[in-house]
Amino acid sequence: MDRRTFLQNGAVLSAGNLLWSSTTHASTGHDAYFAKLNDLLKAQGPGRPLMLLDTERMNKNIDALTTSVGSEKTYRIVVKSLPSVPLLDHVAQRAKTQSLMVFHQPFINAIAEAFPKSNTLLGKPMPVRAAETFYRTRTTNAFNPEHQVEWLIDTRERLDQYLQLAKTFGIRLRCNFEIDVGLRRGGFPNPEALAGALDMALANPGHLTVSGLMGYEPHLTGLKAELNHPAVQDVLKRYRTQVELLSSRGINPEKLTLNGAGSHTLKIYEKDRTMNDLSAGSGVVMPTDFDTHHLSAHRPALFIAAPILKRYDRSPLNPDQRLYYIYVCKWKAKVTSPTDVGDTLYESTNQSPIITSGKNTLDVDDYMFFRPTQSEFVMLQFGDLLTITDGQIDNYWPVFQQTG
Repeated sequence: MDRRTFLQNGAVLSAGNLLWSSTTHASTGHDAYFAKLNDLLKAQGPGRPLMLLDTERMNKNIDALTTSVGSEKTYRIVVKSLPSVPLLDHVAQRAKTQSLMVFHQPFINAIAEAFPKSNTLLGKPMPVRAAETFYRTRTTNAFNPEHQVEWLIDTRERLDQYLQLAKTFGIRLRCNFEIDVGLRRGGFPNPEALAGALDMALANPGHLTVSGLMGYEPHLTGLKAELNHPAVQDVLKRYRTQVELLSSRGINPEKLTLNGAGSHTLKIYEKDRTMNDLSAGSGVVMPTDFDTHHLSAHRPALFIAAPILKRYDRSPLNPDQRLYYIYVCKWKAKVTSPTDVGDTLYESTNQSPIITSGKNTLDVDDYMFFRPTQSEFVMLQFGDLLTITDGQIDNYWPVFQQTG
């Protein structure tokens, strides 16, 4: 509902839709954790909506992920979910990894500049023009893409495009082949389909190198599946048949990037050795879309804080409710504190009304806190990330730009 509709129809809105649910815990404001953040931001914050990151919680999440990956596999950080150079550097140092997964063309150039020792796997098949843009605009010689970038190839036709690019530029491209392990979202569905593309790559060793496979399986997310689950075993069987094809062509799988997983499913493969390279990003900061079975031990570390601009002790339709207007609210996010919040009446890019119980004691200039539903785009909407360490403001970390 937008503001105009609310103002025109407010008198006939069903009061039942705005009444605070009796099944929800009614607080008198924030719990101890958010009360401390609220006081900190009131005293030292910039007085606008911001994205804040609890580094202590984040570190525990990083440790949980790296424990699941183990010492025999590579943990690969998903850049789109953590789009900030200082943030990526922090995760890389704590997790002791230089492996990154990139999904956006300008980010490839940014990673090459900021992480000259990294190795980068593309998380989706890029138009050949995106690869050309990277080569035409890169400005550092410290990063060698011939050894440090793996381009994702999903069809024989795309491989042919990349081959022509390599010939034009006089370069050699590392090719990681996307395989369909049950998601049905593209990639080579079986060894027969992959064989032709693989033969093309092997026939052009001066321009193409086979670097590995990537099989993504988020369709396992809602199953609460363990390693022995039939759906998991189906994924691994599909993956192994493609690895066997590589072996039959004289390619040693132990020297390849055999990538898979994501934050939702990474923990499933703790005792499996089919894939040697596992990806995760959002599990580091835990937006709400990642409150799933295998991440149940992780804690939310990323929050939006928005100042309260106005407070009315009675809502338009119920004297037992309070009405607050906060500084903007049109984000992919859900209120996490205070807990006694009903429906948002409408979303605005200016100021948005939020109903609470009448017991809420928050006032003008206090903050309400939200959890983003995802991290990748929402983190780019607030400027620098505000990091909190030991209950104090620690730093401001710049985020990537969507365009190069």
